[in-house]
Amino acid sequence: MMDAFEPVPPAWTQTAVHSYSFSCPTCHKSSKEADRVWINRRSPVFTEDYRKKWQEFYHCQCGQVWWAWSNERPPSELGNREDEPRRSRFDSFNPFDDF
Repeated sequence: MMDAFEPVPPAWTQTAVHSYSFSCPTCHKSSKEADRVWINRRSPVFTEDYRKKWQEFYHCQCGQVWWAWSNERPPSELGNREDEPRRSRFDSFNPFDDF
């Protein structure tokens, strides 16, 4: 099995097509369901706001090979969750309230 961070692209990436929906363009499975993954970390592209993006290559279970930009990845259900704010017993106390 190929490591996603190998410096040399595997041969299977040569037939990849660009997917604009960050899923397999043939069967529409997500990147999480791919059999193989390779990330082209040697050739980053810089965005307008000077952030890096990479090409991510996926070999789908259906045989289709596709790629997408790393910044096109949909948000993860595990990341960017808003935590409940911590509340203390003094949060509702306002010394300027009239009693």
